[in-house]
Amino acid sequence: MAVKIAVIGGTGVYDPEILSDLREETVSTSYGAVPLKIGRYDGREVAFMTRHGADHSVPPHLVNYRANIAALRQLGVQSILATAAVGSLNLEMAPRHFVLVDQFLDFTKGRPSTFVEQGVVHLDMTEPYCPELRRYLRQAAGELGLTCHPAGTYVCTEGPRFETPAEIKMFKMLGGDLVGMTSVPEVVLAREAGICYATVAMVTNYAAGISPGKLSHQEVVDIMTDNGANLRRLLMRAIALLPQERDCACRRALEEPVAVSEKK
Repeated sequence: MAVKIAVIGGTGVYDPEILSDLREETVSTSYGAVPLKIGRYDGREVAFMTRHGADHSVPPHLVNYRANIAALRQLGVQSILATAAVGSLNLEMAPRHFVLVDQFLDFTKGRPSTFVEQGVVHLDMTEPYCPELRRYLRQAAGELGLTCHPAGTYVCTEGPRFETPAEIKMFKMLGGDLVGMTSVPEVVLAREAGICYATVAMVTNYAAGISPGKLSHQEVVDIMTDNGANLRRLLMRAIALLPQERDCACRRALEEPVAVSEKK
């Protein structure tokens, strides 16, 4: 059975035990080898990937995003549900709330952000996050009674440092709702590869200058751990709602998806 669905777990989301019949695999790509787990849920095979490594040892600016997306494409994945811990610039998006990101602002600096290595390719990013996946996630959140905002603009910074209050003020003026360090280039690479992609952002704190105190990584981990069960429930319910077969415009963002070298 093809592995058509993948979950990419961000900070604090390291529990693939939601899947049965787990097996570990390492997928070799020209960008590096990627360890992941594959299991079954609701009669489907689902891949589970930890973005920062099983022991959370890979900082956001050093994640091998190209290898991760290339590996999922090689498995035949058609839909990616990604999670992200975020700070909030929007007082209505409070800690423990979920947000279904629909736009991003890219403030990363030194990350390989494309599979394109020759020729001229211009990728449409009018809807960077799959509207169909977001619709199923919103339905799942409603059924579970979870506080979930249907849209929000994610500001992606380089990290690994947190942002200054002046930067947060600028991001807010530009229309940002959330700030994190991982959605770009992950969402762009998924679009190049012709894979539907959605991010479930969990607000862990208000950003610098809005938060009443100093920020800490432990604060992020504590909130993710505390609210992790709800996040897993949301993901699994959305997976159950996804049709076995679906055709989405995300897969045709380019007439032909960008060539992705998969094996060394």
